[in-house]
Amino acid sequence: MCGITGKVNLDSNQAIDKALICRMNELLRHRGPDDEGIWIHGSIGLGQRRLAIIDLSPTGHQPMSNEDGTIWLTFNGEIYNHLDLRARLEQSGHRYQGNSDTETIIHLYETYGCDCVKHLRGMFAFGLWDARRQRLLLARDRFGKKPLLYAQTAEGLTFASEIKSLLQDPAVSAEVDQRTIHHYLTYGYIPTPMTAFSQIRKLPPASMLLWENGSISIQRYWNLCYTPKLTLTEAEAAEQLLTLLRQAVQMRLMSDVPLGAFLSGGIDSSAVVALMAEAMSEPVKTFAIGFNDQSFNELEYARQVAERYETDHHEFVVTADALAVLPKLVWAYGEPYADSSAVPTYYVARETRQYVTVALNGDGGDEMFAGYDRYLATRLAAQYERVPAWLRERVIAPLIRRLPESGKKKDFSNRLKRFVLAIGERPERRYAGWITLLSNPDKGNLYTADFQAYIADIDSLNLLEQVYESADSPDFVERTQYVDTQTYLPDDLLVKVDIATMLCSLEGRSPFLDHELAEFAARLPANYKLRGRVSKYILKQAMRDHLPGSILKREKQGFGVPVAHWFRNELRQVAYDVLLDQRTLGRGIFNGAAIRMMLDEHVGGQVNHWQHIWELLVLELWFRTYIDRPRLALTGPAEGIL
Repeated sequence: MCGITGKVNLDSNQAIDKALICRMNELLRHRGPDDEGIWIHGSIGLGQRRLAIIDLSPTGHQPMSNEDGTIWLTFNGEIYNHLDLRARLEQSGHRYQGNSDTETIIHLYETYGCDCVKHLRGMFAFGLWDARRQRLLLARDRFGKKPLLYAQTAEGLTFASEIKSLLQDPAVSAEVDQRTIHHYLTYGYIPTPMTAFSQIRKLPPASMLLWENGSISIQRYWNLCYTPKLTLTEAEAAEQLLTLLRQAVQMRLMSDVPLGAFLSGGIDSSAVVALMAEAMSEPVKTFAIGFNDQSFNELEYARQVAERYETDHHEFVVTADALAVLPKLVWAYGEPYADSSAVPTYYVARETRQYVTVALNGDGGDEMFAGYDRYLATRLAAQYERVPAWLRERVIAPLIRRLPESGKKKDFSNRLKRFVLAIGERPERRYAGWITLLSNPDKGNLYTADFQAYIADIDSLNLLEQVYESADSPDFVERTQYVDTQTYLPDDLLVKVDIATMLCSLEGRSPFLDHELAEFAARLPANYKLRGRVSKYILKQAMRDHLPGSILKREKQGFGVPVAHWFRNELRQVAYDVLLDQRTLGRGIFNGAAIRMMLDEHVGGQVNHWQHIWELLVLELWFRTYIDRPRLALTGPAEGIL
């Protein structure tokens, strides 16, 4: 696992400034504290910060080249099938200098060209310079586990693993794309390929970018298909699923450094730990996070799995004062990012890093096996629409609006309001509305007149609705699962884990996002995933002999944080001070009176606005970190902003 950087100049006579690559590398030191590499040849330069996981010897140093120096590679990630690929490549005449998976990518490119990415099983982002063709290839793994950002400038193309590194290049504009603020307030993240900066783009998952002679082309090399369906009995499907998941876990135990696992007590992370324990000769090191608020605390369930498999178990409890780390996280994420579970994710990663360098997790299980409650809600919505419209609109909806909100982790009244009030919309738009943080009317109430006029023609929900068009399943739940794998998974969940873990120099691995396992899951019959009201049906069948019944039967919890309570108590004054500060209101985006009303309603308990307050707080701290400071100050978090 590493941080990568690079730049190619359009003018072949304009040499790359080594000091620039050094600065870009330095801002990625946390991603790779073990080694640094820089290669410059005229108008092309590549950089690397290395976290050594496989082949700890100097032969794993990057950037790495082939034998004659015509191909140079800077690579971030792990290729789990590299030993199988190596055997095939050596049989065809390729010679290796060391034992790293990096070298395998180079030899694959020599054999298959850009199609080399189709042979890789793992997580990756890389930049490869082909001197013979004078072209740069950027590529990203199928689900977007590893980040890769780029900017096409008047000078050429600059790329890096993180935004802060890209901004070290003066040729890259730091102008804010105001439209993305509107999208951020909808989703809590900025959708790919956009970023908060007008000139910086994210390379989409399962994509490769070719730069030649100053022009770029982007091509998608893989898609998750739900058809044709597999014809398997439940018993056969459960057996094959267990075999594939066991293989995915086994492959991700490949490491020359200590490894462990995040354990939440949910079925996904528990399944991973169970299969790790089966494969390892020593106790699995497991790490769990908890809260004093019992509605958010899952430590009890994590302990059940830890005790069953006699793991070396470690726990950490997060309290409100943990938000002192927020300025550091705002700096780390590089653009507005409002998933509050980034806070406990960072803390569990920090604690984990004291014991291991690699941690497996359960990410992707919900998307692959229909684990979210909202998938069931899409089925229930179709049934609820059969209720006469006059009864829904004149009787039920007014009653639902009066329900008080609790602020608990699974706030039933809040979910019921979202469910009922979205009935009548097209299914795609209804789902988009369910997963938003701020609706269009909510945003309109908060905006100044000028900002409202600026974004008047922009509908953020269209971004998600359009993704449905690429899904190949006739089943709406499966189409929605596909949408989540293309949006929420890579832009929220995987970003959260990558940035939080790498900030602690910890590598995260996700067995459920093995693409061969995912392809199998997608092609299973839809009712093998969501059976009546039972989510993850076939996964539970596959794991029934491996996990306690209490784990298999418990409801989906999610990784929540008791921020609603904190904003009414310990963090109340922070929210008022930051969001009503003239520095905040002077940006011309938000109406001060509307923000004060939102804060007062939340503190008074009339309406639970915690997500909205959190979004606005993170946004303002991002402005103070990235926009109000000069670029040279981006070497660390902003001080005194919270």
